[in-house]
Amino acid sequence: MYTALYRAERPEVFSEVIGQDHIVRILKNQIQTGTVSHAYLFCGTRGTGKTTTARILAKAVNCLDEGEDSRKPCGHCANCMAIKEGTFMDVIEIDAASNNGVDNIRELRESVKYPPAVGRKKVYIIDEVHMLSTGAFNALLKTLEEPPENVIFILATTDPQKLPQTILSRCMRLDFKRVPEKVLIDHMGRICAEKGIEITERALRLLAANADGSVRDGLSILDQCLSAGDRKLDRDMILEFLGTVSEEFFIHLTDKVSLHDVAGALVLLDEALQEGKDVKQLMKDWMTHYRSLLITKYIKNAEDMLNMSTENIEKLREQSNQISLDEINSGIVTLSRTIQDARYSSQPRILLELAIVTIASGLTEAAPLGKNVRQVQQASVKPQSSSLSAASMPIAGEKMPKAAANVQAAQPENGGAAGDNRGTDEIGQQAPAVRAPQIPDYQLDEIWERIFEEGEDMKGSFNLIRTGAVLAEINDTQFKVIAQNAFTKQYVESNQQHICRLMEKITGKQLKLVCRTEEQDEETPSRNQEAESLAAEVRSKLGIDVKIQ
Repeated sequence: MYTALYRAERPEVFSEVIGQDHIVRILKNQIQTGTVSHAYLFCGTRGTGKTTTARILAKAVNCLDEGEDSRKPCGHCANCMAIKEGTFMDVIEIDAASNNGVDNIRELRESVKYPPAVGRKKVYIIDEVHMLSTGAFNALLKTLEEPPENVIFILATTDPQKLPQTILSRCMRLDFKRVPEKVLIDHMGRICAEKGIEITERALRLLAANADGSVRDGLSILDQCLSAGDRKLDRDMILEFLGTVSEEFFIHLTDKVSLHDVAGALVLLDEALQEGKDVKQLMKDWMTHYRSLLITKYIKNAEDMLNMSTENIEKLREQSNQISLDEINSGIVTLSRTIQDARYSSQPRILLELAIVTIASGLTEAAPLGKNVRQVQQASVKPQSSSLSAASMPIAGEKMPKAAANVQAAQPENGGAAGDNRGTDEIGQQAPAVRAPQIPDYQLDEIWERIFEEGEDMKGSFNLIRTGAVLAEINDTQFKVIAQNAFTKQYVESNQQHICRLMEKITGKQLKLVCRTEEQDEETPSRNQEAESLAAEVRSKLGIDVKIQ
């Protein structure tokens, strides 16, 4: 029966462990000086050697070799071979993911009482210990703190933050690091040489990069590539096995997104997926491409850091010079969230397509709003203002309310009273009166924020509007929203019913939604012009000097 490469190449002695020199040094010194702890906690990401090192430590404390302690385990004696084959009675491995109840730990506590049957030490290796229930942890506490003299506990976990502090304080914690890419390259290169496989340096770099510091992941990918029977491996073949594409694909995809060519980007993605490429791998590699753009923007010689050829680095540098830092930031933030969401989704392709639309349309939180939107926010009037603000004027075609407020009147030239007090009905018949806004700008922001807090439960994608549009104005009949672009405007209008319903819930009024893009808002007569026109009409009809701020 074929043995997987990561199992066949599993280290059997301390000298074969790679990338964890700091832990090997600690454990070898403890064995040599006879200061082995009663409880260890091995922490680290997947595939970094936690369980393997636990087995080597179990061999070392039970090794029959009479030589120097610094050379233990020997890997050849009867006990070492029995532990390797999984038949040694005094090494008990427990998977806490499937044995996480109180009853399981009680059985363990009962077995601890019995002395070792064959070796000098009885070793309990509890893998994925963070999966134990609260009751199981409590049942383990006393035994873990004061085990019998001939018992060692080795707890292994990828999530030490999930362990109770009472458990952490009873163990010697050893943190396993991600294995450096250079160490992985040398390790996989040696394995290929031993098997007579010719592999290029670029292919090894690609394998090591996708292993992400995990020896097991790297060997699993290499095993997949070797299974095809090819005696020569290059970068293109590794790309094919990984289900991803070349750097040129991501350059073209990023160009289309940067030019807001949503249709072209979606078609390009569809072509790659029709060729059988893996959508989740594309997400990861596209985010890596944005990271490469970020690096080449600031580092002159980035070949070693990015593991790329000089030709590809120049292509990246040319693209990074054409893309702003905001766009790179938006791409990384959006893709990072998409990768996280795709872990639990049965339709990752849809999430990636939505990410393309989001980045190309500038809807991410990282993307700044346009100049006109900020100007509208700044134009709102403070409630203490005593004069008319252009931001308070109604949009074109809106019927003016009759009430007038915050109008600074001066003595008219014809000698009329400065505060000529006419009835509001008469003023309303002669000319549209003017009023200051009743909702200041800081309250507009709060109302807009509350709409999305209320609306997230109502509609999952509702939050996309938050960063692409702002609430610019509210009056007695309607509220105005300015969208960053046409796509956002269309999305706002498609959710008009939900937004109006939430606005009524917050303000207590049934208001009409008016949405415009920044460009449309610039094309309409400016509010200052509207204000000047109305102010001139007030001067001619009422003889009141109106000042516009």
